[in-house]
Amino acid sequence: MTHVLQNAIFPLDRDPDLLPLYVDPETWSVIDEEPVRVSSRAQLGNILSRSSARIVAGRRVSFGTYFNAFPASYWQHWTSVRNVTLTVRTTGPATVLVYRSNGSGVRQRIETREVDGASESTFDLVLDQYSDGGFIWFDVVADEKNVIFEGAEWTTEQEPVREGKASIGITTFNKPDYCIWTLQNLADSPEVLDVVDRIFLIDQGDRRVDGQPEYSDVAERLGDTLQVITQPNLGGSGGFARAMSETLARPESDFVQLLDDDVRIEPESIRRSVVFGRYASVPTIVGAHMFDLLDRPKLHAWAEVVDDVPFMWRALYQEKLPHDFSVANLRQTPMLHQRLDADYNGWWMCLIPVSIIREIGLPLPAFIKWDDAEFCLRARSAGYPTVSMPGVALWHVSWVGKDDSIDWQAYFHARNRIVAGLLHSEVPNGGTLIRHSRRVDLKHLMMMQYYPVALRHQALRDVLSGPEHMRGNLATAMPRARAVAKDFPETVVHRDSGVPMRSRRGRIVFKRARRNEFDSPTGLRLRLFTATTLLSHWLHKPRPENLRQPEVEFGKGDAHWWRLPIYDSALVNSADGSGKNVYTRDRRRFRSMLVDSVRLHRRLRREWPRLAARYRSAGDELTSEAAWRSTFEAGVR
Repeated sequence: MTHVLQNAIFPLDRDPDLLPLYVDPETWSVIDEEPVRVSSRAQLGNILSRSSARIVAGRRVSFGTYFNAFPASYWQHWTSVRNVTLTVRTTGPATVLVYRSNGSGVRQRIETREVDGASESTFDLVLDQYSDGGFIWFDVVADEKNVIFEGAEWTTEQEPVREGKASIGITTFNKPDYCIWTLQNLADSPEVLDVVDRIFLIDQGDRRVDGQPEYSDVAERLGDTLQVITQPNLGGSGGFARAMSETLARPESDFVQLLDDDVRIEPESIRRSVVFGRYASVPTIVGAHMFDLLDRPKLHAWAEVVDDVPFMWRALYQEKLPHDFSVANLRQTPMLHQRLDADYNGWWMCLIPVSIIREIGLPLPAFIKWDDAEFCLRARSAGYPTVSMPGVALWHVSWVGKDDSIDWQAYFHARNRIVAGLLHSEVPNGGTLIRHSRRVDLKHLMMMQYYPVALRHQALRDVLSGPEHMRGNLATAMPRARAVAKDFPETVVHRDSGVPMRSRRGRIVFKRARRNEFDSPTGLRLRLFTATTLLSHWLHKPRPENLRQPEVEFGKGDAHWWRLPIYDSALVNSADGSGKNVYTRDRRRFRSMLVDSVRLHRRLRREWPRLAARYRSAGDELTSEAAWRSTFEAGVR
């Protein structure tokens, strides 16, 4: 029996920004080691359907792109599939060329085939030279006449290791428009629904998805496949835990495919992840990459890891993110041809085998932040890897216009990182985690950001109280954190306020600091700057006139922790550009919070071994389906 591993596809819509992700009908050159477009004549009008296109006479089109190159190294490393067949269907006089790359991105031609008329070209490929990376792809060249590309797929005769379908779990809070769009695209994709058992839509908001005017139509199209479940807002972890729990009750589901709500999907990615999960040699978590929904050619997240010593997440080659595929496509970016091995994958889109859930449990009751990383680390400890799969991706609202480290989410950033460290860090006392946490406090305090420090200290107190607090405050921690904001004036966003700034000479001026990436203190200068700034904020009161009016205005990108502290007050643009925040120095609050930070972090270090033992012994109960079921049935609010 022939099994389709991957279909060649074109974009769902005619957004010109998307074309470089699917097909590359352009000529590229290399100038000073950088890829440069020589001609840009992409013709979206020549795309005829999701699987077919017209190639103009004399043109060459490459499928060596993000969504259409075959990730050979991942299939070789994580599955036992070794023989793959590429089938390319064309009508008209054409040349089909098949290429491969290695882990360094070096291109090699495998085979060339000249065809005419209605042709089906097949290429038998062996996956035995891709241990450290590499893709396989094909180009089609139209000769003296136009050619119709009728479609292509990558197949194998090998039987999968497991056969089951996936249930999709979508967690949403007041984003019904996004969810309707996702459901409509699933309804329009029968090849995806073939591998789907159920779609669980976990609605935790008051703007109900099933209350939207478009819902009845899409619900009728999906029929029994769609099931809407409402529950109080238990965060991402509570919504995804519910989807996992419901999937466990479905004998037909071997996987649960988690999806965030504020996304746009590429339906073929869902099908690819399920197929890859079926062929994986051991049960494997299959994660998707994340593109920016508001700047769609930009890839913002791929293989993510947790560094042991600081116990902090990051992406591999994070300095190269975001990667803009409109500037450099897959073939022009050697680094992308490596096999990048992940520790975890964000739950914007992530396929998890049910067998793993049965063995290690559901997510921590974390509400948001670190639930995905902690789950994958737990799975890794049990012998189950996470693969961040190229060609499996969606578009998600990125963090470019956000700064969730200084809003109510600061509580969850701090608490859940420490809890995950207590559960999984093998370095004594969490390595540099506690020191780094204390430094984060100092940066916020020097920047006059007292609200996130208050939340971070509450997080430390809760961690020190023991693991029981996590389920106990699952539904209350977020509203409590948001309520605290009213005590901190810097949380108020001033929209079109025209707040004037006062210069040191007393004149009212508008002023913006100039950005200079080289003025960040390092080494001895960093230590001296921190010590003198802390001493200054401790000893000196802010000048009264600077409390009445901000002294200086900063753009968000200029408001670094080594610039704000020299002022008594500052007007800073918000991350999303919707307004401005006024930061004002408060000596009393600074002193109190600095003392608390030292005291709490010192206590955390002293009690780390005992706390780690407590949290690890409570881990099974925190993540058990029975405990989560009790939470769902209680309807905690």
